[in-house]
Amino acid sequence: MRRILAILIPIVTLIVIGMVAFHFLDKFKPETEKSDALPQALAVFAQQIERRDFDSVVTAQGEVRPQIEINVTPQVGGRISFVSPNFVDGGFIPKGQIIARIDKADFELAVVRAKSGVAAAQQRLAREQAEADLALRDIQDLGLSDSSPLARREPQLAEAQASLDSAYAQLSEANLALERAAIRAPFDGRVREKTVDIGQFVTPGQSLGRIFSTEIVEVALPLTDAQMGQLGLPLAYSETKAAPGPEVRFSATVGGRVRNWTGRITRTSAALNAQSRLINVFGVVEDPYGAGSSGDAPMAPGLFVTASIIGDTVEDAIWAPRSALRGDNDLYLANDDKTALSIRKVNVLYSDQTGAYIADDIPQGSLAITSPIPAATNGMRLRIQERLADGTILEPPKDKQPADGETAIATGGGASTSSGASE
Repeated sequence: MRRILAILIPIVTLIVIGMVAFHFLDKFKPETEKSDALPQALAVFAQQIERRDFDSVVTAQGEVRPQIEINVTPQVGGRISFVSPNFVDGGFIPKGQIIARIDKADFELAVVRAKSGVAAAQQRLAREQAEADLALRDIQDLGLSDSSPLARREPQLAEAQASLDSAYAQLSEANLALERAAIRAPFDGRVREKTVDIGQFVTPGQSLGRIFSTEIVEVALPLTDAQMGQLGLPLAYSETKAAPGPEVRFSATVGGRVRNWTGRITRTSAALNAQSRLINVFGVVEDPYGAGSSGDAPMAPGLFVTASIIGDTVEDAIWAPRSALRGDNDLYLANDDKTALSIRKVNVLYSDQTGAYIADDIPQGSLAITSPIPAATNGMRLRIQERLADGTILEPPKDKQPADGETAIATGGGASTSSGASE
């Protein structure tokens, strides 16, 4: 027991002495001096908010396809005796040109037989007309007033007339088959594929190849409901002569160069896509291989193009520099006295590399912060240098500058300095 007490008493004594010493040190420690210095001000560049008129633009993408594309099929059967040299993959076929011809010998013989039938039917009708005239004179000579139609040979005459009409129909059918032996292009087109050649026997309806019209191409452009509203288009839209559709500008890279074509929106699809909930609007370009081409680059089917649809003109819209928008449409502004950061979420109507048009009401002349700001927060102190339209920098007033000895961290191309940022 004495041994235990001999160990514990010194330990307890040391603990008590330590606690008493800590209490006195804490009670009589000097007070910490408080600094009245404000947080560092970040030197940034700013540009004024403006009001501008602009044409609202909706951007979409789609694949070019011909408005008309058909299978070339014969209406009569037979052996192919001629194929146009233009009827090859990629060939141009003008409207009315013979694409292919079926051996016409059998059809010419059918025309000869039909003409013979017409001549026979004409002769029979002439004979029946003569016999009907004789029968009518005999009836008149006999003074009969109740003769039957058969005695007047009216049925025989009608039958002969019907036979002649049938013979003429057979002749027309033979001539039509002879004409159909020559397969012609129904429009100015281009050949996508060819599946027939000379000597091949074909049947009615068999595919000889595919051609598409070069008069008009179209692009299906999927849009959201909000984009349709921005363009002012109803879901069931179709242009008229009095009210043509909105202008649309197509672009794509062809041959290493950016090409541009101009067309218009003509209609919307009949229903929304069940999976994407988008609706297609159709932009068309007329004469894409001629007047509607971009220099030597036609707007060929299969191209994937970007379309900019020009909507209604929005007057007096708020414009801000594009670099002032951050994150999820957060606009960085200077506060009222131009000494701190104000972050405002805005509704962007349209934006491009030059700027953004905003639906919210922001006073004209407000300053938008264009410099990058790391870890930005509302109320962050700023030293704002306004960038004017001619490129000059307007320094803030003296009362807006940091206090003496306070450091301003320049951003947006300037270096750290005690008096401001240089561009």
